[in-house]
Amino acid sequence: MTSKIKIIPVLIVVVAVSAGVFFAGCSKSADKTAAATQTKTLYTCGMHPQIIQDHPGNCPICGMKLTPIRKQAGTGAPGERKIAYYKSTMNPGETSPQPGKDSMGMDMVPVYENAANESQTIAIDPATIQTMNIRIAEVTRGPLRRVIRTVANVDYDETALADVTTKYKGWIEKLYVDATGALVNPGDPLFEIYSPELYSAQTEYLAALSAVSGTPSAEDRALLDSARTKLKFYDISGAQIAELEKKRTATKTLTVSAPIAGFVVEKNIVQGQMVDAGMKLYRLADIGVVWVYAQVYEQDLSAVQLGQEATMTLSYLPDRKFRGRVTYVYPTVDEKTRTARVRMEFHNPGYFLKPGMFATVELVSDLAPSALLVPDSAVLRSGEKNTVFVALPGGKFEARTVALGQPAQDDLDQVLGGLSEGERIVTSGQFMLDSESQLREAIQKMNSPGEATAAAAVPSASATSSNAVPAGTNADKMVWVCPMPEHVSIEYDHPGKCPICGMTLVPVPPDELKQLQPGGKILYYTCPMPEHSYIHEDKPGKCPKCGMTLIPVMEAPTNRPDSRINESQASDVGNK
Repeated sequence: MTSKIKIIPVLIVVVAVSAGVFFAGCSKSADKTAAATQTKTLYTCGMHPQIIQDHPGNCPICGMKLTPIRKQAGTGAPGERKIAYYKSTMNPGETSPQPGKDSMGMDMVPVYENAANESQTIAIDPATIQTMNIRIAEVTRGPLRRVIRTVANVDYDETALADVTTKYKGWIEKLYVDATGALVNPGDPLFEIYSPELYSAQTEYLAALSAVSGTPSAEDRALLDSARTKLKFYDISGAQIAELEKKRTATKTLTVSAPIAGFVVEKNIVQGQMVDAGMKLYRLADIGVVWVYAQVYEQDLSAVQLGQEATMTLSYLPDRKFRGRVTYVYPTVDEKTRTARVRMEFHNPGYFLKPGMFATVELVSDLAPSALLVPDSAVLRSGEKNTVFVALPGGKFEARTVALGQPAQDDLDQVLGGLSEGERIVTSGQFMLDSESQLREAIQKMNSPGEATAAAAVPSASATSSNAVPAGTNADKMVWVCPMPEHVSIEYDHPGKCPICGMTLVPVPPDELKQLQPGGKILYYTCPMPEHSYIHEDKPGKCPKCGMTLIPVMEAPTNRPDSRINESQASDVGNK
């Protein structure tokens, strides 16, 4: 009996040890199963991210081969990571280092370290990267140049046209220029005309001239002056009047000469024709300088400036280029084509440029000497935001929202914020990355919705622009203006440089903006050709050296003590 009692504790110990070993094995098996589940590879379609399978194959919708995705490393249970702070779900701007209630009485959710980066970062193995044809490029810094190529047409210089008319009724007795396209010089005879009114004016002048041959009275001299003035008003030249005084005989016909040098572009008379006063008989055009009209889309008008050099090519002369200048940008936009008319002037030696021709014009504008540039193919545009994928070490990619500026030449885009020089970005295959990142984000929201909401509200440090509004200001109500009072009539929604004078834009609240008085002053007009920049005229017109249209020059920026915003404030904001 005693021996049986001693055996019972031994059996209990053995059973306890066996149970411990059994449950320990089950626990290890469960851990292995859980680990296998966490590291299990899923497969999805790049075109249809909603398709998720636990085995490889083809997409049941489009038939494309499914690509593998793996759970992001380091996305363990929330309790295994350090909590950075607590954030309100109703007001993302309200944070606290300790758990508790927000101002609305709602529980604040924890935000873990690197939560924002993990929600925007995906990891892909090298084999899949090669299969997805992902290409990488670096963010570079260089001059921001804008190239505008557009079609244009060659036309006459409107200021170099002249119509030949008469101020009297008559008959064409003889034609000297009887064909359209003839080249004439000033003073060349065009035609001879007989007019009773003109003949009567000659006889009146000869009679008055005879009356002053002796001792003329004041009345006789007044009649002579009146008769001579009548001939001049009929456009009779001084040489013809002198010839009339010499011969002392009225002629039946008088010769009408060309007023300017140019080509006959219109001829509306024939020999023997009767013409009325004011009828257009000839139209002459000087094509030594031609006007070229180009159509520029409204989104490209910021890159077009007066005096800017333009290059033109013609289809029938592909071996040469013609250089001219922008002389006028018309103030209206066509409602149908959404383009503005830009006028350029080109010198025409050899008369290669013929009015009516079609041409191709190229305008190159240097917008900034140094700017961050990324390939246009690297940007994913969704309408609300612009996204690029930044390549990180270890086969990781981060989706980052960027602020874009002006488009540049060579299919580049200016970056205002969100990227730094030297960062590596994806230029090909980012659509596959975008689909996978959206899938990862959806999975994370399903697993921990509170964490995903809080993480999405955390702004990425790399996406923060260096040109942010200073602390204590409301960015939504702030506008930027040039510190020059003459330029405050233009408001900007972003910091930068004034495109007129180059000064740094300064932020201004709306109440202060109402007190700023806009205005401007034109100092003088000058020639757009650099070699004639010494030409200063008080009124618009033509350059006396080359005949091109003068362009206005605005008053240079100056500091005004009575201005609420001066250059020192602008430099302070620029330094920030």
